[in-house]
Amino acid sequence: MTDDADESRAGRRRTVGLVAGLFTLSTAAGAYEIAPASVLPLVRESLGVGPTLAGWLVSVMYLTAVVASVPVGVALDRVRVRRAVAVAAVALLAAGAWGWAAAAAGAYWWLFASRILGGFAYVVVWNAGANLVGQAVDRELRATAVGVFTASAPVGFALGQFGSPLLADRFGWPAALPVFAAIAVVGVGVFLASTRGRRLAVAADTPDRGQVATLFANRGAWTLYALCFLAFSLYLFLNSWLPSYLTGRLGVSLAAGGLLTAVFPAVGALSRTGGGLVSDRLFGGRRRPVVLLAFVVTVPAVTGFTVVSGVAGAVALLVVAGFAVQITIGLLYTYVPEVVAPAVRTTAISMLTSVGLFGAFAAPIAAGAVIDRAGYRPAFLLAGAVAAVGAALAWYAPDGR
Repeated sequence: MTDDADESRAGRRRTVGLVAGLFTLSTAAGAYEIAPASVLPLVRESLGVGPTLAGWLVSVMYLTAVVASVPVGVALDRVRVRRAVAVAAVALLAAGAWGWAAAAAGAYWWLFASRILGGFAYVVVWNAGANLVGQAVDRELRATAVGVFTASAPVGFALGQFGSPLLADRFGWPAALPVFAAIAVVGVGVFLASTRGRRLAVAADTPDRGQVATLFANRGAWTLYALCFLAFSLYLFLNSWLPSYLTGRLGVSLAAGGLLTAVFPAVGALSRTGGGLVSDRLFGGRRRPVVLLAFVVTVPAVTGFTVVSGVAGAVALLVVAGFAVQITIGLLYTYVPEVVAPAVRTTAISMLTSVGLFGAFAAPIAAGAVIDRAGYRPAFLLAGAVAAVGAALAWYAPDGR
């Protein structure tokens, strides 16, 4: 009995180590990804580029993920995932060092290329991590565990946005790239130690062409992909345009606007975890009611920006919208594997990432065009319409299994 108890405790410790290692590794990748965003004036000055080229240093990682996510997922269904995660960590370290050297030398296009390598590393860590964490726990805890893992993204963003200016003041802005990437050493070390001697796979069997074709014809899965596209579109629209809205419409300072906007991704650390907990505990493992409720709440939260006139009201709406939108993002990574065949789970997660990040890539650009032509009010009304479409789609989403 004692031996069984000891073995059970050891198994739990290894599972916690697996989740903690992947969480830390993903946090490092997220901080590296967003690092240039909060120091763009310094980036432009040191590299001698305009706002568009400077902005592409962040956008290229989203575009890389859109293009690479599905091929990476197919590959992860066929290779040793433990080794793939280790290689991704090494690639992230290489990207950080390469980016530092290129930025210090003022070589924009070499820096750009290093960010593509970092984007590949990130998408491997994200897709493998979401699937491994989901399989490492029992079904009744799956959404909670995956929600914890997906919270690594806003934690990484917050770290990158707050830490980059501090590092820039002391060491110069290029130092942020290798420093944040170096956190991956801790993450991959914990992950490898907790999985030593443990056979890991992101799918039960290697999928054949017929199974992959069936996945592409799965209407339920495509409904969830569309929901992910809408959720990421809302997330990046608000993340990108709230600072200028707060300064231009409500008269707060640029520094205060950035600080207030940082609340939006910050609440994701709570909501992405909380969404899984609510689904597991209050709805008996059902995902659809939580996603539906989240989109319904998002509609008045984003349209409310068209009538709010004070900072306190805007912050309240920001918290509600950030919480609701990110509950959906976290929960979908548990939801999708439950509506597809086991052999194609990682491919399905990779498609979810690809479609979702396409929304993240396109939404700020589309919103900018609307704001330039008609102002903020139509842009927020359009965001409300997007959330309403999400609620309608969620009504017809599959129940999972």
